[in-house]
Amino acid sequence: MKKQIVYKILTASEYAALVHDGTFPGSLLDISDGFIHMSTADQVTATVDLYFKGQSGLMLAAIDQEVLGPSLRWEVSRAGQIFPHFYGPLTLAAIIRLSPVTRNREGQVEIISH
Repeated sequence: MKKQIVYKILTASEYAALVHDGTFPGSLLDISDGFIHMSTADQVTATVDLYFKGQSGLMLAAIDQEVLGPSLRWEVSRAGQIFPHFYGPLTLAAIIRLSPVTRNREGQVEIISH
């Protein structure tokens, strides 16, 4: 069975803190909202375009949603879409893959398969 993956976009400083500390409590927005904002593969490009425009050094963390357990909730958010929200700190151990945010020829963020 294929793993169901959710994604978290990290700034360069958030990525450095995650690697250093082994845990990530969330961005300032995440902490303010009380959960870590995540995206599905289909939502990543719009999330990067909306919240990270013009930023360099972004990293894409791929997370097996089963590892997150019941603290991962699917909730209505932007434009009525259902987004994954994680209520807890993200640990480095929960991440199955980290890759730089890059775009394909069509301008979509590339989601690297494992």
